[in-house]
Amino acid sequence: MQSKSTKSNQPHWMTPVIVVLFVVFSSLCRGNDNTPSVLVFGDSLSAAYGINRDNGWVSLLDQQLNQPNIRYRIINASISGETTGGGLARLPVLLKKYEPDIIILELGANDGLRGFPIATLRSNLKQMISMMQEANAEVLLLGMRIPPNYGSRYTRLFDDSFALLAQQFNIPIVPFFLEGVAGNPQLIQTDGLHPTAAAQPVLLENVMRYLKPLL
Repeated sequence: MQSKSTKSNQPHWMTPVIVVLFVVFSSLCRGNDNTPSVLVFGDSLSAAYGINRDNGWVSLLDQQLNQPNIRYRIINASISGETTGGGLARLPVLLKKYEPDIIILELGANDGLRGFPIATLRSNLKQMISMMQEANAEVLLLGMRIPPNYGSRYTRLFDDSFALLAQQFNIPIVPFFLEGVAGNPQLIQTDGLHPTAAAQPVLLENVMRYLKPLL
């Protein structure tokens, strides 16, 4: 009958070696979690409304920032129809879940198209930018414009809101996200509002010009 207590044949020096190898392997695995992240927080313009999602500018950004010499984790938290009020309500959960290093804030167009008060637009954007900066995220604000048929005063106050906020919080801004796209019928869908698939590289270039310094 064999004894119940059998001595291990493993050399005594093996235990610390195994521990060291385990720690090194665990550290390498954790290193994957340290990949810098970019959170795109927008509306239908960033949610690829009306086109294949793979053709949207955020997907193109993902492809561009996932090369052998550069790698970022792109998170698209954009929702079609989103307003600054809806974004403000969703933001805390997203900040806690993803802890993004960079946030591209693309909200406000729906507020303007619905004629929401400018004070509400600015207040919501202010709160969101403050929360993002408190979470130690770099913020890139995408400027928006609305058609002139909303009245000269409202249009001017809306257009100026983004530049004023960028100056107040000392953050970079894309002066007009739809530059080179708005007003071009070949790059706008039949609804007269949303960019086509052909317009997405233009949108990406508009963003990358100001995003590169943050990367």
